[in-house]
Amino acid sequence: MRRRLVQLGAIFPQTEIDGDARALRGFARGVERAGYSHLLAFDHVLGADPDRPGGWSGPYTHETPFHEPLLLFAHLAACTERLEFVTDVLVLPQRQAVLVAQQAATLAQLARGRLRLGVGVGWNPVEYEALGVDFGERGRIMEEQVAVLRALWSEDEVAFEGRYHRLHGPMRPRPAAGAIPIWMGGTAPAVLARIGRVAEGWFPPHGDPAALAPDLARVREAADAAGRDPRSIGVEVHLPLVARERTGGAIHYDGAAERARRWEESGVSHVAVNTMGAGWSAPEQHGEALERFRDAFEATR
Repeated sequence: MRRRLVQLGAIFPQTEIDGDARALRGFARGVERAGYSHLLAFDHVLGADPDRPGGWSGPYTHETPFHEPLLLFAHLAACTERLEFVTDVLVLPQRQAVLVAQQAATLAQLARGRLRLGVGVGWNPVEYEALGVDFGERGRIMEEQVAVLRALWSEDEVAFEGRYHRLHGPMRPRPAAGAIPIWMGGTAPAVLARIGRVAEGWFPPHGDPAALAPDLARVREAADAAGRDPRSIGVEVHLPLVARERTGGAIHYDGAAERARRWEESGVSHVAVNTMGAGWSAPEQHGEALERFRDAFEATR
């Protein structure tokens, strides 16, 4: 059997490209011209003081800008033709499920189906507190939300009675294909089981194929137990072009491309290249880096 080739995506560098609409459009067009299949954007509703318990951690500070991803994608869909737009991930329990269903369906219609909805439960209780949602219930809320989304996207008449949602009536517009692919992020055992039961794909945080394998096996076991084809579940990993990739002050594109090839051989279906944090501020610089990585990756095949 011929090995499935990985799809290359790019991560929107929100820390370097802020509110300049022309720069946003230029970056998206450059990603499309470079032959990438999709563009990912992250989601946070508000920041938090890192010194406060539950505040930011990792590469962000409370001053880091985050564009609302669905609005961002609606803008960029108008200036691109082929690029798929991916939320990685929309913190779904912080949002009203019926409204998200309509927003996503409208975006999918305007973008001619170029939307993949990645969702997750988040990790920052400060955001949940501000938005009036129970942080401890977020996993259960999200699983029910996914059922609500799919019902509204596919059924002529919706009658849903759940623990967190009660609704009666249809929604228009609906996605032309009858659904929008839903992917999920996370590695907790309950999350892996949920992905296997209900998601079309998974965003793992792992940095190498060996670490990925045990959790991917759990996802596939859950899919098999739910009567689904385990191999139908996509997997997308991030590949950073940052300081740790530097050799002699320059990005080591060949090394990054070789890592992407190893991901491809491990069964990963999508690789998203991250140019944030490498010191570039202009959209053209990010675009050039993506082109150079693509060329290096193609040379490994």
